Amino acid sequence: MTARLSPEYRKASLARFKETTEPNRALDVLIVGGGIVGAGSALDAVTRGLDVGIVEARDWASGTSSRSSKLLHGGLRYLEMLDFRLVQEALQERGLLLQRIAPHLARPVPFLYPLQHRFWERVYVGLGLILYDTLGLTSGHSNGVPIHKHLFRRGTLRAAPSLREDAMIGSIRYYDGQIDDARMVATVVRTAAEYGAHAANRVAVVDFLREGERVVGARVKDQETGEEFEVRAKQVINATGVWTDETQDMVTERGQLHVRASKGIHLVVPRDRFQSTVGLILRTEKSVLFVIPWGRHWIIGTTDTDWKLDKAHPAASSTDIDYLLEHVNRVLKRPLTREDVEGVYAGLRPLLAGENDSTAKLSREHVVAHPVPGLVMVAGGKFTTYRVMAKDAVDEATRAMDEKVPDSCTDRVPLVGADGFRAVWNRRHRLADRAGVHVARVEHLLNRFGSLTGEVLDLLESDPQLAEPLPGADDYLRAEVVYATTHEGARHIEDVLTRRTRISIEAWDRGVSAAPVVADLMAPLLGWSQTQRDNEVAHYLARVEAERLSQQQPDDESAEAARMGAADIVPVK
Repeated sequence: MTARLSPEYRKASLARFKETTEPNRALDVLIVGGGIVGAGSALDAVTRGLDVGIVEARDWASGTSSRSSKLLHGGLRYLEMLDFRLVQEALQERGLLLQRIAPHLARPVPFLYPLQHRFWERVYVGLGLILYDTLGLTSGHSNGVPIHKHLFRRGTLRAAPSLREDAMIGSIRYYDGQIDDARMVATVVRTAAEYGAHAANRVAVVDFLREGERVVGARVKDQETGEEFEVRAKQVINATGVWTDETQDMVTERGQLHVRASKGIHLVVPRDRFQSTVGLILRTEKSVLFVIPWGRHWIIGTTDTDWKLDKAHPAASSTDIDYLLEHVNRVLKRPLTREDVEGVYAGLRPLLAGENDSTAKLSREHVVAHPVPGLVMVAGGKFTTYRVMAKDAVDEATRAMDEKVPDSCTDRVPLVGADGFRAVWNRRHRLADRAGVHVARVEHLLNRFGSLTGEVLDLLESDPQLAEPLPGADDYLRAEVVYATTHEGARHIEDVLTRRTRISIEAWDRGVSAAPVVADLMAPLLGWSQTQRDNEVAHYLARVEAERLSQQQPDDESAEAARMGAADIVPVK
């Protein structure tokens, strides 16, 4: 059995945090922030032999790291900016994730780049993609994806029959990687726990502890109980993304990092709304637009606009949605309408602030700073390069430690579920026969849990009803709700429906019909009273209603006001 982010594990982690105030019991490293960079930092530090703790104010990946385009890519547009180092670094990390670190969560995905101008555009884009493919090979290992291929109009229409013939003269097909960002984060945290890290979600930092100028830990609040206590550590790594400025201000007014939030929204539409075997990348007047295959759906995004409102709940406005529909409809034979949209989500990119007013031109490079002794700040970057960001942050933290700390080894550490994945995949028909479910179900589980799929299927033996799908979300079994609660740290309905699964954006009712069933499955595992169970359902329904209302508003301010109509969940005992 692998490590479980169970309720008991969380209690044990909190107990360890409270012990840090005793003599010689401080953690080596405390990490603040449970997004992909914080999770990666916890794994990097613990695999160097350090005593590590990580806290997250809400749920793992509840901010930026669950609301991305779900791509592992170098960023073609950064080639145009001549940022070759960033592209090369990202492509090398993409290869590692696809082949070694997370082959069960990451997979290649093909895209078409439609060409609209004769001669020069094919040469220009083709040379860029030659460079893109080549940069991915310079690390000495395979790209993990096929190389690009030129297509004429006929070949383009074979690959994507729903494209308008007058929207292109041909295309170039190339590959990038895809990953479920929220599942990736939970899996990285779970892997860190496997190596001995102490992790607790729903634990917020309310202040940092100081001895003179030095940061020696943090005062935290357990959001589930309201209890506050101190956690002491030799070094603190702040990986709070778009909240970097706020957490930095707790310590010093002479902050070295300044982050601007850029809002990006995505639409989810059913796969049958247009025919294509590949995704699309389209140029817009501001940036690029992706149409991304996502199981039985398409993800369409993204926007890139400055956001200065509430960072916990960025809202998509009607204007944002219309912008995406307008641009994708320019190349489709049958235009998409609002009625085709089954899900919408909005996220914030943490961009390093600069002199330029356009967030589209701000840096995606990451920066590590040490503003005061004992505190390391890491910000910026891309999801794809999380491992490098984490390595650099831990490198900086260990420089101030007395003992010699080994170098990072996470480029050789597979995540839980990766070891043996290929072998288990080859046995998927036997697994399906043994569990009494269709092989398509097993394949869906394998692409989410990898070689740990057997642990999920074992739940069906003890309770055959767990083999039933969730209402309104046929892709997901009830067993996945139980597993999310006992093994993956889910504490609330929202955690399951928006991050451990993607029901909140993939189901037409956004998880409303599934919510009561999820609550009934979670309640006995978390010791909920009937009042708490009812509160959980009511909160989730209010959240869905607030999001739907916000998406009807014309601008950011009115959209945010509507979204804030549903407050965060408050546990009721």
